[in-house]
Amino acid sequence: MLQVTPLHITGGHSLSGEFAVQPSKNAALPIIVAALLSREPVTLHGIPRLSDIYNILEIVSHLGTSHAWVGPNSVILHTPEIINIEAPYALVSKMRASFIVMGSLIARAGEAIVSMPGGCAFGYRPVDQHVKAFRALGVDVQEESGNFAAQRTRPLDGSYIFEMLTVGATQNAILAAVLGSGVVVLENASIDTDVVDMINFLNSLGANIKGAGTNTITVHGVKELRGGEYTIIPDRIEAGTMMLAAVATRSRITLTGVRVDHLRAVSMKLMEMGVKIMESGTNLTIDAVTGTLKPTNVTALEFPGFPTDVQPQMSALLSTVPGTSVVVDKIYPDRLTHVVELNRMGAQIVVSEHTQVIQGGSLHGAPVKAADIRAGGALVVAALAAEGKTTIDGMQYINRGYERFAERLRGLGAHVTQNEMNLAVAMD
Repeated sequence: MLQVTPLHITGGHSLSGEFAVQPSKNAALPIIVAALLSREPVTLHGIPRLSDIYNILEIVSHLGTSHAWVGPNSVILHTPEIINIEAPYALVSKMRASFIVMGSLIARAGEAIVSMPGGCAFGYRPVDQHVKAFRALGVDVQEESGNFAAQRTRPLDGSYIFEMLTVGATQNAILAAVLGSGVVVLENASIDTDVVDMINFLNSLGANIKGAGTNTITVHGVKELRGGEYTIIPDRIEAGTMMLAAVATRSRITLTGVRVDHLRAVSMKLMEMGVKIMESGTNLTIDAVTGTLKPTNVTALEFPGFPTDVQPQMSALLSTVPGTSVVVDKIYPDRLTHVVELNRMGAQIVVSEHTQVIQGGSLHGAPVKAADIRAGGALVVAALAAEGKTTIDGMQYINRGYERFAERLRGLGAHVTQNEMNLAVAMD
């Protein structure tokens, strides 16, 4: 992999202006995989140019998909035939979301071989719910040396109750059941925005899926899907990151092109702290210029709760707010790689039994390193608020979640520099 240059941020400056929120990476990834289910061309609008997107396009290309960019954020996908049923470790090791190719391969080809996925190394994230759901619905799944081999011998039929709320396993089970003649009922299914968006996409191609946004999803198998066009939802995680960056720098900015209903948990927590939040259609204004911010306690939960993918950034913000705050992540309790790096910047965060106790104060610039996407987002939030210069290494992680981040932050007046030419080479 080509080395990506560090990000240099001179903090302590307020932000202002409008920030156009990118399309959702976490929604785009499963929708690209879902496009495998159609033999006809599919045009997707709102695909962010991120390394994770390039990785998933490489995986589906290996399976038989041709793709072409037809605009800055639009891509045409076409999979007339599945030419490969195996997604090897070399491809899927880069991110956990790649495991859902198994569902599409089961539906389209009747068999699949997929390696255990990789991704951000902030804790163990098993795939047991994926496998249990497949088996309950009639798929034979065997595991050997980190590879999962699945075979469908009959139309998927029956029901499964997930043992926990899980976005990926819900998506995988839906994908496996879309094509066929059976009826599949999934209970305790995820109501996450990314699940809803994938269902809406599949239904736009002729799938028959009921219950999007509820905990019971019913999939009536159909013979085939047609082609079509679809636009991905905005990225609520990038929006959440920028909301917290505005507050950490005591600024006023307006986010454009958002789904305000997807951001209510973040908005409510910020209003509890004393921030002014104004909604207007697809715009969201965050005003932290006046008033005194109060510390708070945050628990990351499944949607519609406070997002786990915004938890590290919230810890960064709370490190700038005088008083004691407590942060707990019920989804990924080990998502803590940001703590040591924030403490290098003067944060006072103590971790006890996966609970962050934060004594807020001031931050200072320092050399730090991101170990995963959202820890990187947290370091950017902290660096924007800190006095002095911060150099952030590990930009290959940040590039997985935030498109042209340095350039877009500069549009708000942030003092950010990076070798953009090397970044572009590393991602193409």
